[in-house]
Amino acid sequence: MNSRNDTTSSTRSTRSARGALTTLVTWILVLIFFFPVFWMVLNGFKPESLASSVDPTFIFKPVTEGYQLAMDRGMAGYLQNSLTAAVIATIISVTLAIPAAYALSIRRVKNVENSLSFFISTRFMPLAAIVLPLFMIFKTIGLLDNIYMLGIVYGAMNLPVTVWMMRSFFLEVPYEIIEAARVDGAGMFREIVRIVLPLVLPGVAAAALISFIFAWNEYFLALLLTSSAARTTPPFLGSFVDGRGQFLAVLSAAATIAALPVILAGWAAQKQLVRGLSMGAIK
Repeated sequence: MNSRNDTTSSTRSTRSARGALTTLVTWILVLIFFFPVFWMVLNGFKPESLASSVDPTFIFKPVTEGYQLAMDRGMAGYLQNSLTAAVIATIISVTLAIPAAYALSIRRVKNVENSLSFFISTRFMPLAAIVLPLFMIFKTIGLLDNIYMLGIVYGAMNLPVTVWMMRSFFLEVPYEIIEAARVDGAGMFREIVRIVLPLVLPGVAAAALISFIFAWNEYFLALLLTSSAARTTPPFLGSFVDGRGQFLAVLSAAATIAALPVILAGWAAQKQLVRGLSMGAIK
């Protein structure tokens, strides 16, 4: 009896030690990944001389000079452009992905595997291969440096990933519910809007947030397809880089401002994001 109790106690101690070690390693990894973000925010409140110094400084008198310089250079307009393009891209990708994912999961089309492979293969193409045709098309039709056209391009780019994500969520819908709706006479539109979408709403929110983040952070096309009127935040941040090296404080401040909308959106939708991303994880 004592031997059995000793074995149970030893097993519990081993599990407790493993749990503590796992927690410690997790916190160390979190701190390692979070430190660059913390350092960026910290540099944003430093004078330029301290931010550009080789010796790291943790104790200093905070200043808002970097934030003021960023706003004086018209950052509000670039943020508005990024928001416009990201919202347009999210609306387009989510609106088109819902019927596509429905067709690829619930109402199965022929050769669904080939369709899925085609969708995801469009993401394998390097942007450098498509930027010149896009540039020539937009220049010909007079839509170069147009924020709405940039948002449409972002929506098309994000569509394959959004379809793949939503399909995994749609596959989790119990087919018995769909059959019951069809027996009651529900058409395809009502089936999607009234039956399926309420069940996969967390997944839709997760896909929408991912699409928004991708569009918000895109740099390459925004740099080459815009010049002034439609220039977004990522190329604007690159304009702070100076060969003399005196740019870290203002760049950190501008990058902190640029990261806030995505952080706030992720925080506001964290429950839906976690639930949506875990919907297809467990069968």
